[in-house]
Order: sequence, then structure tokens, then C-alpha cells
Amino acid sequence: MPQPSEPAGSGSTQPFGALVRQKRREQGWSLRDLGDNIRFNRGYIGHVEKGEKFPHRRFAELADSALGCSGTLTEVWELEAEDRKRSELVGRLLTASVTDSLRLIATTDERLTSNDIDIEVDRLAIAYMGNAPAPMLQEAVSLRSEILHRLRYQNYQSHDLAGLYVALGHVQGVLAYAALDLGNADAASTHIEAAWTCAERADDDALRSWVRGTQSLVARFQANYGQALEYVRDGLRYPASGAGRIRLLCGMAQCHANLGDSAGTNSALDTARDERDRLSTPDTLGGIFEFSVAKQHYYASSSLIWLDGKGNAERAAQEATEAITRWKSEPPETRSLDDEALAQVYQGTAHLQLGDLDAAAIAVRPILDLPPERQISWIKKRLDRLGSLLRAAPFHGAASANDLYGEIRNVVT
Repeated sequence: MPQPSEPAGSGSTQPFGALVRQKRREQGWSLRDLGDNIRFNRGYIGHVEKGEKFPHRRFAELADSALGCSGTLTEVWELEAEDRKRSELVGRLLTASVTDSLRLIATTDERLTSNDIDIEVDRLAIAYMGNAPAPMLQEAVSLRSEILHRLRYQNYQSHDLAGLYVALGHVQGVLAYAALDLGNADAASTHIEAAWTCAERADDDALRSWVRGTQSLVARFQANYGQALEYVRDGLRYPASGAGRIRLLCGMAQCHANLGDSAGTNSALDTARDERDRLSTPDTLGGIFEFSVAKQHYYASSSLIWLDGKGNAERAAQEATEAITRWKSEPPETRSLDDEALAQVYQGTAHLQLGDLDAAAIAVRPILDLPPERQISWIKKRLDRLGSLLRAAPFHGAASANDLYGEIRNVVT
């Protein structure tokens, strides 16, 4: 990576991490000394100094103040951040240009058939389960362009029109998931609203049901729990395919939990469990459009952690453990790596609520070590809440709780 330009008055052309190490040593501080002063884990600071991690601006500001650098560290951080942003942009443009060129070389003048589009939608939905959201976003945009081209130029038979809108609605669903996992709820809301338009034009109740469930998911991300509950209730008006109704019931449980309604939460989860026992039709699509048994347990744990009481915490821990166990034994096309990671966070949260700090640390350890591109917005939000529990009684002030809290802050900031 290019060295940052020398800022006025800084007198340094070193990379940010190397400059932190220099200033720390000039101060006569160890990594632990600096960590104690800025509330960051010494291991994380070591990675920053070696250039293995580039921290958030807040790290630079705190280190600058603690080491008495009068703005030098922050200034160098800003220059390096700008260099990194430019490099990432160039990298994305290169990737996109090469992808488009390869597609041009490999394809003929013939466009995808309706059957090919359905196959691609299913493949994309399955691939999403095991990949980072950014590349999936790019693939979904490409597939959407193909479908829109066909619709715009009326390149279809009349009996194919409804199917094209259903396929387009599913692609919009993938886009919504990707946007939400990347932390952009407004974009996700727009994408899923477009999916509802597709469901209306196709007059497809199964898609309407799925879209309402996803709109509820977006609303829950935005902490708009009343609206989220209304979306679920509306979705239950439509006949759903496979486990679509069970998905809505589990979404209802999450809404009740976020609203502090323990009875409503457990009732919805029990109803979903009973309906699963009677379910006789499989989901028609895989990947993010399938609501597996493992995901049902995952939804249960993600609901119960918001409620008070030992019984709810115990059930949350059991449900999270069951979800993780099932996912680890399932084939890749049904195993959601992001949800599996979140289930471990929920498991850790439940253990904290039960007073078991050691078990909580074991549960979240693999999540703290995930590469940044896998630490999606949901993971950061839920880790942030777990961190707040570490700062409250009975854990506040305990050394091991402080260490775990520091590592969590390194991820979520």
C-alpha cells in the first residue's frame, strides 16, 4: 500500500501502525500500558502496530490523546484511511471490469431462458448462505439486470410473465438481505418494497408472505417493533408455501420479545413448533428462502435472549445450542454460516444472563476471530448488546469481563 503523504507539521511518513509503536516506545509504555489507557486489547494494538489491522478513527483519537501527539496520529490515520479508500475503490472497479469482460468472452448472443433464470435464482439463494454479502450483492444486481432486460423489451411469452416477476421478487429479496447484512437498512427497505411490487404483479401469495416476513426483519433491524409486528400479521393472511407460515410465527415471537412480552413470545414459538410437527410440504426454494428446523431454533434463541427470567435464558441457551448442532451436521446448501455465527452470540448472551461468564466467552470466541468481511451488521449489533451486559452487574469490574469487553469493542467499532 502507498505510504501516506506527509501531513503538515507532522514530520512523519510512517504508516499509522508503525507511528503508534514509535510513539508508544518513546513514552516508555508497553502494549498493556497503552491498552489500559485507551481501553483496547493489547493483542489488537499489536496487530495495529504491525499493520495487520487498520483501526476505527476512534482508536486513533484515543491513542493520539493518551500519547500526547497533538493531533499527529489522527492526521496520519486520516491520510492512510483516504489511501485505503482509494485503493479499495480501484480494486472494486478492477474486479467489476474483469468480471464483465469474462462474461462477454464466455457468453453468446442468447440470453438466459426462463428456466435458466429460475436455476440462477435458486443457486444465488443457496450461495448466499456461505458467502460474504458484498459479492452476493454484485451477483444479484447482475441477475436482476437480465430479468429487467427481458421485461423491458417484452422478451417473454405471456404465460412466463408471472414467473418472471416471481423470480425478480426473489432476486430483490437477495438484494434486501445483502443490504441489511452490510448495515444499510434504508437500501434493504427499498429492495424489499420492490419485491412486494413484484409479488403484487405476479399475484403470488407465497411471495407476498415471504416479503412481509422480510419487511418485518428489516423493521426489527431498525428497532421499529410495532411496525414489524404489523408486517407479520399481514403476512399471515396469505397462504405460504413450505415453512413460510412458521417463519412468520417465529418473526412474531421476535417482535413480542423486543416489546417485552414473554407470554406472547413463548406462545408464538410453541405454535411454530407444533405447526412444524404437522408440516407436510417442503420449501420450494433453498438457501435464504428456506426456513429449516435449525433456523427455527435460531429464531427462538434470538427471541428469548431479550426477555427477563431464568427460564427464558435457559430455553434461549438450549435453542441456540440445538441450532448450532443441527447446522454443523447439515450440507452446505442448508447451512447458514452467518446465522450459525449469530447463534453462538445468542448462546453466549444466554450464558451471561445465567451468570456463566466462562461459557459465554467460549461461545463467542470463534466469532471474535472471524475475518472482517464475515462480521456482518447483525453480528456487530448483537455483540454490542453482549458487551453492554459485561459492563453491568455482576460482571462489571471483573478482569476477564473487561478483557472480553475490549475484544468485542475492537469488532463493533
